Amino acid sequence: MKPRDQTAHLQWFRNASPYINAHRGRTFVICFGGEALLEAQFNQLIHDIALLRSLDIKLVLVHGARPQIDARLRVRGVESKFSDGLRITDDQALPAVKDAIGSVRVDIEALLSFGLPNSPMSGSQLRISSGNFVSAQPWGVHDGVDFLHSGTVRRVDAQSIRGQLDLGQLVLLSPLGYSPTGETFNLRAENVACEAAVALHADKLIFLLEGHGLRDSRRQVVPQLSPGDADELLRGRRRLDGETRILLNHAVQTSRRGVARVHLVSRRDANGLLQELFTRDGSGTLVTAEAPIELRTATIDDVAGVLELIAPLEESGTLVRRSREQLELEIGNFSVVTKDSSVIACAALYPYTAEKVAEVACVAVHPDYAGERRGAHLLRHLEERAADADLKQLFVLTTRTAHWFREQGFSVGNLADLPVGKRHLYNYRRNSKVFFKDL
Repeated sequence: MKPRDQTAHLQWFRNASPYINAHRGRTFVICFGGEALLEAQFNQLIHDIALLRSLDIKLVLVHGARPQIDARLRVRGVESKFSDGLRITDDQALPAVKDAIGSVRVDIEALLSFGLPNSPMSGSQLRISSGNFVSAQPWGVHDGVDFLHSGTVRRVDAQSIRGQLDLGQLVLLSPLGYSPTGETFNLRAENVACEAAVALHADKLIFLLEGHGLRDSRRQVVPQLSPGDADELLRGRRRLDGETRILLNHAVQTSRRGVARVHLVSRRDANGLLQELFTRDGSGTLVTAEAPIELRTATIDDVAGVLELIAPLEESGTLVRRSREQLELEIGNFSVVTKDSSVIACAALYPYTAEKVAEVACVAVHPDYAGERRGAHLLRHLEERAADADLKQLFVLTTRTAHWFREQGFSVGNLADLPVGKRHLYNYRRNSKVFFKDL
């Protein structure tokens, strides 16, 4: 029997390795609704949580319980009351709320303690800590409606939570809060998650949506938004479902309060959480004030990324081979485009100052980003660098990408037009074509 080809799996693992390293020791807050527990797919989420914990990621889980509360109220014959999407928790509803939330918490703890048999994480030991980490206060009266025992987070005991995380515990937070006078308040899970993320200075807040997440006009996932872009979307005429609108608003506010990255990921995608965390493009929507795609001059720390990027092109003969030593010496000539600290495109500029010209070389773009004009943006960047150095013309030698350079405004030239130093190094065996562009 022919052995199964594992190349794709190994390549995925290699691509994921920068994220595995970057996430180690970081604090993530993950929020999901009570609906998740009602489906068999919840076991997959438990497996993924165990995997994240095994990678030394500090995890705070925040669960909801809306369908469980609704079910308890129906059994007790108590009407569910809402105003502006928020439950009104009166004296009759509060016992059902506490019963439902307590039951959900116990069920989650049981699943996390089960040892995950018949799974890749079989035998893993997850230690869970839960308790009165959240103090609350009443939501009060809004537009004449008294929300009674429905509340909002007053304070999160970040010091105690950090202590549990440092002991290797996974912390589970329920949507209940307690006042200094001993009252219990029903909270929104997303409110608890946001306040916990801010108090803990979490590296990520991740909302697992019940729907399919934020989509554009072509029904494609919107990969990233700045807080400002998200604000415009919320204020605009575009129709958003209630869950997406609420969580996107929370994402904006939490981002502006210091949580660098807030993710909206559909729980319907069985692999969505891991894809969001361990691939360049993720699976959901990232709300961040950061600019994870950056175009800049390369540094010595980029050498390994550039070598990995250009290796396939050197193998195919598209680019001339460069040793690591040579690249280290020449790295100041390179510009790179990075995403999440990974090099996804590069190009080099070699000036001949006496002739006031410069060579463009080693233009490479990762195949996953080939359709995003990264190469063209890099070329504009090199042109600006050349103009700033008072150079008047660019040239390039190429064997397989002549058409692309012509699209960027280069014209066919002659060997005799090359600078003397470059002309003496010309490799006649490669038979490269020469192109020039005036600046």
